[in-house]
Amino acid sequence: MHMADSMIVPAVAGTMYACSAAAAGVSVYKVRKENDPKKVPVMGVMGAFVFAAQMINFTIPGTGSSGHLCGGMMLSALLGPYAGFLTMIGVLLIQCLLFADGGLLALGCNIWNMAFYGCFIGALLIWKPMMSRGMNKAKIMGASVLGCILTLQLGAFSVTLETLASGVSELPFLTFLAAMQPIHLAIGLVEGLITGAVLSFVHEARPELLFCSKSGAEEGRFSFRQTLGSLAAVAVVIGGLLSLLASSYPDGLEWSMEKVAGTAELEATGQVYSTFASIQEATSLLPDYAFRGSESLLGTSVSGIVGVAVVAALCFLICHIFKFFGKKQSVHE
Repeated sequence: MHMADSMIVPAVAGTMYACSAAAAGVSVYKVRKENDPKKVPVMGVMGAFVFAAQMINFTIPGTGSSGHLCGGMMLSALLGPYAGFLTMIGVLLIQCLLFADGGLLALGCNIWNMAFYGCFIGALLIWKPMMSRGMNKAKIMGASVLGCILTLQLGAFSVTLETLASGVSELPFLTFLAAMQPIHLAIGLVEGLITGAVLSFVHEARPELLFCSKSGAEEGRFSFRQTLGSLAAVAVVIGGLLSLLASSYPDGLEWSMEKVAGTAELEATGQVYSTFASIQEATSLLPDYAFRGSESLLGTSVSGIVGVAVVAALCFLICHIFKFFGKKQSVHE
């Protein structure tokens, strides 16, 4: 559901940057206040895991479309809404700058559409109430499916509102809405099942890692390090190998655009668009998850492994920056 710059006007892009920045500011404050050192490795590993999982587009049977995980619901179920949101920002930022996945001008929109709903609506309105009286695999699966469907529907609806506010005539609101919502309903169902499976594994392996779990209430099968190590290893395998099996069909957004406008690539001209495009071109070392000017499958594998490593490193770096400034603030106080 990564939007391209051509789908929005600068005024809408600026508004969504401001909304996403406000949510990020609150999240930074909350994460620093929580000061939970155990979240640092979890943010790194799960950020890498979500990055890798997003590389695998799965086919939606009978549609000629595909979908991929957003990951907000999964991250917030493990990290809580605030740390989950910051981790999703790290994933989307690396995708945008290093791989040119989603427009740089549209980054604020993509953060809002793909991260905000999953991390805040999914965690606080779905996950937390359903887990308030204890966890089990049935509840985890139910919350995952319900949360992913609802938050993906909200994200898809936001895309149509942003294009409406931008006056994109190629995508008439009601027609575009009628294409976007059903296909993302199917994608949300699949994402929910995958998310539920991953969270069920964590519940069995190390239940206290899950948001709203009652610490010490259950004994996990694996140690903290073994659980994170397993997830990290899976992320590398997904990014480096399984990404080669990704569906070649257009994703839900591209499919909807082709149905409505006859193309998934709209045109936009102007200094703002060219400036943001130039910045993104300079930073994207592996555009479209491939070597520049090459269709070699090796480029996809390298992109997956590099992306997993860079996202994990970025999440660790962000956490340590918070920790450093938190210590400085406490010294001054």
